[in-house]
Amino acid sequence: MDRKILIVGNWKMNLNVSQASILVHRLDQKIKIHKGVEMVLAPSTLCLQPVSMEIDRRKFRLSAQDAYYKDEGAYTGEVSFTMLRDMVSYCIIGHSERRLYFNETLETVRDKVSAAVRNEITPIVCIGETKTERTAGETKTVIHDQLITAFANLTSNEIENIVIAYEPVWAISTFGGEIAKPNDVQEIINFIRDQIKHLFGPIVAQRVRVLYGGSVSDQTVGTYLNLSGCDGALVGAASLNCYKFTGIIDVASKVHQTRLKIS
Repeated sequence: MDRKILIVGNWKMNLNVSQASILVHRLDQKIKIHKGVEMVLAPSTLCLQPVSMEIDRRKFRLSAQDAYYKDEGAYTGEVSFTMLRDMVSYCIIGHSERRLYFNETLETVRDKVSAAVRNEITPIVCIGETKTERTAGETKTVIHDQLITAFANLTSNEIENIVIAYEPVWAISTFGGEIAKPNDVQEIINFIRDQIKHLFGPIVAQRVRVLYGGSVSDQTVGTYLNLSGCDGALVGAASLNCYKFTGIIDVASKVHQTRLKIS
């Protein structure tokens, strides 16, 4: 299936408004429009609006890093999906840092996924096991539980537009940054699609987009993008470096061109 490679840059809690503006300017100067690559930037909530006014929308789309699952109400300090729906195309949900540092449960992730879909924002649902879970041989059980719960309230038609990001926690630079072996990543990508097939059917399993994330850089991204069934990458630290992120986009474009030749 010929579709764009999706590259998402998660800036996490970095850059103030001025710094974010400078990075966007540098990225716009260095990155060309690639027909085969969809480029998404995920700045902090504070920076979303000013960045939305600055980006070239022919090149970039925006993603929120998180939002609250209630549409409105007395929830001091929170930002809802309803508030974001006219500004962003995507929202990262269930990132391991949210699960760990902010105690987000499977049910919280489920409710956020439902809220995103309800507000016509595409969820980028992060799943992945910790090093302890991996060592105990619980990887597939963890992935299964995360998938089952996250999509419990969605229909097959809604699932088709979901993005799933496999981010093994032990491979994220914050938590050790081990380089995941391609064979291990391939096994989990296949497992994810098998689970979606079991739950929603083979057509949906083929159409849903699956990304890889975990210390992705311009040096390693090609290895993961060339895996069967990998539709892109969720990039952390490297997305804050205009040279590295540009390199990642260039690699993604070359991989897409190769796919076109093969097909």
